Amino acid sequence: MNYIESGLKQAMCDAIKKAYDLDYSENQVVIEIPKDKSHGDYACNSAMQLTRVLRKNPREIAQQLMEQFDSEAAGVASFEIAGPGFINFTMRNDSLTNVIVKVLQEKENYGKNDSGAHQKVNLEYVSANPTGNLHLGHARGAAWGDSVARLMKASGYEVTREYYVNDAGNQIVNLGKSLQARYREYLGLPFELPQDGYHGEDVKEIAVTLAKEHHDRYAQENDENLKFFKQKGIAFELAKIRKDLDYYRVGFDVWSSEQAIRDAGKVEEALQVLADKGLTYESEGALWFATTKFGDDKDRVLRKTDGSYTYLVPDIAYHKYKMDRGFDQLVDFFGADHHGYVPRLKASIAALGNDPEKLSVDIIQMVRLVENGQEVKMSKRLGNAVTIRELCDEVGVDAARYFFVQRALDTHLDFDLGLARSQSNDNPVYYAQYAHARMCSILRQANDLPQAEKYERLMNEKEIDLMKYINEFTSVVADAAKLRAPHKVCNYIQKLAQKFHSFYNACKVLDPNDTELSAQRLALVKAAKITLQNALHLIGVEAPEKM
Repeated sequence: MNYIESGLKQAMCDAIKKAYDLDYSENQVVIEIPKDKSHGDYACNSAMQLTRVLRKNPREIAQQLMEQFDSEAAGVASFEIAGPGFINFTMRNDSLTNVIVKVLQEKENYGKNDSGAHQKVNLEYVSANPTGNLHLGHARGAAWGDSVARLMKASGYEVTREYYVNDAGNQIVNLGKSLQARYREYLGLPFELPQDGYHGEDVKEIAVTLAKEHHDRYAQENDENLKFFKQKGIAFELAKIRKDLDYYRVGFDVWSSEQAIRDAGKVEEALQVLADKGLTYESEGALWFATTKFGDDKDRVLRKTDGSYTYLVPDIAYHKYKMDRGFDQLVDFFGADHHGYVPRLKASIAALGNDPEKLSVDIIQMVRLVENGQEVKMSKRLGNAVTIRELCDEVGVDAARYFFVQRALDTHLDFDLGLARSQSNDNPVYYAQYAHARMCSILRQANDLPQAEKYERLMNEKEIDLMKYINEFTSVVADAAKLRAPHKVCNYIQKLAQKFHSFYNACKVLDPNDTELSAQRLALVKAAKITLQNALHLIGVEAPEKM
């Protein structure tokens, strides 16, 4: 919470206690910035909230509250009771300008807060199979997950960023067979690509590299050679994924392997826990999990009639493994096609004796890439998907990341290539970065200006508007972290840039005839610059000093 709102809320809680002997917390007090500037700097509706409790006229309540309100402590210059019982506050100049002092002192730490109360959180995102390039769906999840991690860390959460490597199962078998087929093709031997294999150029390139290094050593089709191709395929693809994610400014603290979890016996361990609790049963030659006992619409198969496990089984073991590591909250970011998978996953967590509410699943809706009004089709298996690297090379990492987090995750996204390339105010990332570059340009022009020690002359409406909005930043960060909603930071960035441009157009920052006022305005520019840079950093976007 920002310090101005916090001061107002605390003073209001104290007034409620003194006037009516009611204990109110700051979370119960709502402070807002009025849209109409004639209504003051901030407004509070506590008098109307108390009407039901006190059974009094809200204006009467407001009057009694303000008789007990400590305006001096809250930094309030004046107040008025308006309408049905709103209390409008006009702040003292120093209470508004104190935000400049705060930002200049805290610098890159401005916006950080302890709202997360050091909760231990695991964020799992991307987790693409190591069978090909990362495409646009992964790009959206990667930018979103990484931005959520940055926001949570800035808000005091203990965050572990985790990538789950699906390096076991049929998709890896098909990768190995695809590589082996391409390997034999390069050697001029008969080959057959599996119907459900991977036909992209990347698979062919890996096979050629292996053939040049090993010649015909692994040409024979047998289980031992297939194991070699699976291992090499995973290693090549994972190295490429890591490289592309690094290029995209996305990092992970932990890479968990499905195969390692299987090899450690954690799958059998999880199944045994379910069996001991009487939650599994045999039917029609298969092993079933009674998920209906936990709210699922039907029971789920764990082991098929051919003896192989369904993909739910390693996921149960993996989530048990995460729970056993002592996290207060698990957050999975899943594609839209996994929406129906959530109930059975929560059921498995409850069945294993954990609180299912500790798991949150955020669904990533689909992305369409639009070029000249036409959709660019994607098909990962056929090898013509638009990759993260291709997109970043086309529009830049900054534009790619910004565009993917500027819309709520549960909404479909049309990624407009033309707009992302454009250098105009219609392009939101360009607009924000241009504002930052302009701030830097102003600061460069005023190196010899003395530093202001007070800011009592910052009284213009646009100056006050900008200061109030800078003051909102910490609250925005805390809120975006709590809700896992980095698009709220994008909204803040756009409005901050807009308010800065309005201030710049209305107020002459560098006036050689008034160095005192210039120094004070320059400090406001510097505070805006620091805030904008910090906001951009939280979504993984650079803040250029020149454009």
